[in-house]
Amino acid sequence: MLLLLTQWLAQEVRAFQVFNYITLRAVLAAMTALIISFIAGPRVIRWLAAKKIGQAVRDDGPETHLVKSGTPTMGGALILIAITITTLLWGDLGNRYVWTVLLVTLGFGSIGWYDDWQKVVHRNPRGLPARWKYFWQSAIGLAVAVYLALTATVPAQLELIVPFFKTISYPLGMLGFIVLSYFVIVGTSNAVNLTDGLDGLAIMPTVMIANALAVFAYVAGSSVYARYLFLPYIPGAGELVIFLGAMAGAGLGFLWFNAYPAEVFMGDVGALALGAALGTVAIIVRQEIVLAVMGGIFVAETLSVAAQVIYYRFTGGRRIFRMAPLHHHFELGGWKETQVVVRFWIITIMLVLAGLSTLKLR
Repeated sequence: MLLLLTQWLAQEVRAFQVFNYITLRAVLAAMTALIISFIAGPRVIRWLAAKKIGQAVRDDGPETHLVKSGTPTMGGALILIAITITTLLWGDLGNRYVWTVLLVTLGFGSIGWYDDWQKVVHRNPRGLPARWKYFWQSAIGLAVAVYLALTATVPAQLELIVPFFKTISYPLGMLGFIVLSYFVIVGTSNAVNLTDGLDGLAIMPTVMIANALAVFAYVAGSSVYARYLFLPYIPGAGELVIFLGAMAGAGLGFLWFNAYPAEVFMGDVGALALGAALGTVAIIVRQEIVLAVMGGIFVAETLSVAAQVIYYRFTGGRRIFRMAPLHHHFELGGWKETQVVVRFWIITIMLVLAGLSTLKLR
């Protein structure tokens, strides 16, 4: 019923010739994804609970997390459902960037789904072996990087844009672009996954960054605004605003159920997919450095794990942090879970504002 109603509304919007207004469709996309999440959320949670798809909690983690054991996981499927339906309803399906980002999202989501399914349903603690997980991530990441490189229509699409400067950019060439794009897509995907360890911690920064990237996509897709703000004009990039609006709406809808104490967890199916989507959009609109700034929390979480592992191996068992990723370090240091989450949100807000400031501070 909801899908039929939304289809009817989309047809009416087209009939009144306002479908060309990207901002209107972005708002409608966000609202549609939010409503789908609200309506489908309880059903998805009940299905996950009925299938006994519950979260396993680490024995060596904070003791306060033991009560989370058995909470339904793989709830990221709800986000992907809302994003996919909404994008197909409100997006321009003739736009190659929309399909590129949507397929990347679903591809990484499939990897996460299989990994979660093996861990939770088949009780295989290894899940999808790491080598195969990274193989499939790499396969998708490289395929997308090559595709975007081969289909670039303007020279700026193969340049690294340096924020805060009007005319500073570095030509990457075909190979450099492919390498950078691969690391951004796969790196962002795994960074969001590492951050997804507390109730609401990963999803809200994802929503904020998606909203900010929507601004960059809108500017990049407009020859007038791009020229005025000294950003590369990427024909067709503006349509990504619809996808990002859907991501923001679906993320907020998921947060309704994922807020402390969480009724459902995202799982790899959601975290890997959302991270890959953010990375792909940043590549298309040529804002990889800005993504690293706005996603500073994701970067810090990833670096904390890398530093912990390297230091542990080279010092024979000593640690830099009480526990990695970084959010567990603060928990074991006395912060309550809600304090960690909200403070990380506040930091993300400041970082997102810093990223948005690069639009004008040049």
